[in-house]
Amino acid sequence: MTDTAAALQRPHAEQLFAAELAALAAADDRPRPPQWRLSPWAVVTYLMGGTLPGGEVVTPKYVGSRRLIETAVATVATDRALLLLGVPGTAKSWVSEHLAAAISGDSTLLVQGTAGTAEEAVRYGWNYARLLAEGPSPAALVPSPVMVAMEKGAIARIEELTRMPSDVQDALITVLSEKSLPVPELTSEVQARRGFNVVATANDRDRGVNDLSSALRRRFNTVVLPVPATTEDEVHIVTSRVAELGRALDLPPADGADHEIRRVVTIFRELRRGVTEDGRTSLKTPSGTLSVAEAISVVTSGLALAAHFGDGVLRAGDVAAGIRGSVVRDPVGDATVWSEYLETVVRERRDWSDFYRAARELGD
Repeated sequence: MTDTAAALQRPHAEQLFAAELAALAAADDRPRPPQWRLSPWAVVTYLMGGTLPGGEVVTPKYVGSRRLIETAVATVATDRALLLLGVPGTAKSWVSEHLAAAISGDSTLLVQGTAGTAEEAVRYGWNYARLLAEGPSPAALVPSPVMVAMEKGAIARIEELTRMPSDVQDALITVLSEKSLPVPELTSEVQARRGFNVVATANDRDRGVNDLSSALRRRFNTVVLPVPATTEDEVHIVTSRVAELGRALDLPPADGADHEIRRVVTIFRELRRGVTEDGRTSLKTPSGTLSVAEAISVVTSGLALAAHFGDGVLRAGDVAAGIRGSVVRDPVGDATVWSEYLETVVRERRDWSDFYRAARELGD
């Protein structure tokens, strides 16, 4: 990581892992698709981790099925766009960013999908002062991230594709099928250079989701990213991301973090699945997703509490409020779910008495 990246609160992937990307590029002797910084094999190694011939260690960015990542990378190497689909917190955005960083060296060509995203975010807009003064001209045109990616032969990222209005989504159809973007005001078009592709993310759990049209869906290959398969995988993900965030926020490492991380993950997994780890007790599930991202947020907030208002030891009381806030989204139904979980599960676990007391002190 460069000195500039170290001064940033949230460096881009290509800044944070610049040394790893450079080491991979130096060791990579396999064929690379046009405009790619790395071969598909090296891109997968960057995401999944490994050791290079010179001994350099590449840290894993994604914990899960290697075959899924290989499928995603192989898709981007073709003329098909990639759609990363999954429930919130399955690392869709994380994988998207690292794919763009490894392939193009630039993860910033990003369109953030919202209910208010306009077509200009996908196509192009205008500098209206110049447009009024000069009329339509190349100098007055404001390219979208997608147009810039087409001109550079790079990866364009679209986050939360299904939150965008349907007519804005369909502005991508010509881009993905014809690999061109017409500019009728200038009687011209932008044709994509080799290497251009789109990596989009979507989930169907949020409110306000707009289903993709069949015409647009056909132009994507879909890779579904699942929730972590095991408790150990989820603990590893949360531990590594909390460590990265802690360094970025200058939070001192807290003693006892491993124990509390495992407890947070266990609670989230049990309530998410509706059954305890041993399979003996069925549970009501809350309305929230209880994603890995939320677990990371709970632990990071707990570390801040322990560092600034405690003795530096991460304790049950530091994470209890964050867990309750993640679980109880509906003050009626979710509060009942949480209360029953405390009484039927947490209270019966002898080594969880500290958490039971801390949670009960918060009230129902």
